[in-house]
Amino acid sequence: MDILSSILWFLFTWIFLLALRSISRGHKASSGELPPGPTPFPIIGNLLKLGDKPHKSLANLAKIHGPVMSLQLGQVTTIVVSSATLAKEILQNHDMSFCNRTVPDALLAKQHDEFSMAWLPVSNAWRNLRKISNSHIFTSQKLDANQYLRRQKIQQLLAHVQESCRAGKAIDIGQAAFNTSLNLLSNTIFSVDLADPSSENAREFKRLVWGIMAEAGKPNLGDYFPILRKIDPQGIRRRMTIHSGKMLELFDGMIDQRLKQRELRGSESKDVLDTLLNIREENCEDIDKDHIKHLFADLFAAGTDTTSSTLEWAVAELLRNPEALSKVRLELEQTIGKANQIEESGISRLPYLQAIVKETFRLHPPVPLLLPRRASSDLEICGYTVPEGAQVLVNAWAIGREGEMEAHGSTQIHLFLKGTVIHSFDWKLEGEVKPENMDMDDKFGITLQRAQPLRAVPVAL
Repeated sequence: MDILSSILWFLFTWIFLLALRSISRGHKASSGELPPGPTPFPIIGNLLKLGDKPHKSLANLAKIHGPVMSLQLGQVTTIVVSSATLAKEILQNHDMSFCNRTVPDALLAKQHDEFSMAWLPVSNAWRNLRKISNSHIFTSQKLDANQYLRRQKIQQLLAHVQESCRAGKAIDIGQAAFNTSLNLLSNTIFSVDLADPSSENAREFKRLVWGIMAEAGKPNLGDYFPILRKIDPQGIRRRMTIHSGKMLELFDGMIDQRLKQRELRGSESKDVLDTLLNIREENCEDIDKDHIKHLFADLFAAGTDTTSSTLEWAVAELLRNPEALSKVRLELEQTIGKANQIEESGISRLPYLQAIVKETFRLHPPVPLLLPRRASSDLEICGYTVPEGAQVLVNAWAIGREGEMEAHGSTQIHLFLKGTVIHSFDWKLEGEVKPENMDMDDKFGITLQRAQPLRAVPVAL
């Protein structure tokens, strides 16, 4: 016990001295005044203010200290922006000064920070990945060409809901949306379904994705006291290494299988994987296998989790608001007819449906705290100094509750809502739960999930 006490005392003293040196350097480096904020404690600063739901804690602090405030999180000076006007100032007007990320320690697992377009600093590698994505993955031509695929996956989801309706079985709304998003993305990238609605594989993949999002979003002592990164005191990087390793192993197997097929049949350039492998063969300096795997990790984590969680929130809000549900059903019936299926081109004729999706994004932003930025130099914002090296957080959750945020919903979410929730079915919550008593609490990660999964029984209209 004496040895343990000595180690703890030594560690405490070391952190204290490093914190004092950091604070001293911070005062010398910045000639201007930091934004207002809560008074920090010695050593730990304002860490205790974060809690397990930082998006809400920071929103409450902003009501006291203003839309731009500073916190000392351990050794890290953090600037929090909670208004649309200031977010635009940071993200648009001064984008070059805040284009790089503060990389969480969790993202060092499996060297994700060295290959991920989302976390790489502005560099040749980042530019190459962005150019490849914009030119070969996210082009209008590619997206338009996949309309048939989106229609097919919505039809499969509708068939699943109809089967549950006939059986009187409850559906996990978030899981059903996740399965559909996963299959749509896996077909776009690999030309295969990775999820079967009745399979445990899809549920395991969802747990895997949420595990990554949750670990990456957790307040981590290693981020606030870099000296602690080596010992990973909360086990966050260890767990992230397990989650990421499983996902990367899956992608590694898919890539190896495709390479063997190409040796036998040649390249057909039928999906994203073939396109990226063609680019690698033509110019191996632009992208390699590691870049491809980590790009897929970004696409699957963001493309499945955000869509499914947004749909789940939208359904929950509609079930709590029968008047809104009736209005959007009436709009659909008058515009496209009850028996007709909505096409993507018809979404522009459904302003109330669009408003519902936008309102869902406003109240439940998929990424409540936008990915953290890092100031590359001292910069003045609203008369205050954002010092070089400071972490900058934009609280999208708080901005939405000020009514200032302009959100744009994806085509996929509109189709999900219309095709499976609004047009053909009524919904009864599982058990004795009444809509007005539904649990609307959330749990925090990089993305925002419902604390309790939404389960409901579809009833034919």
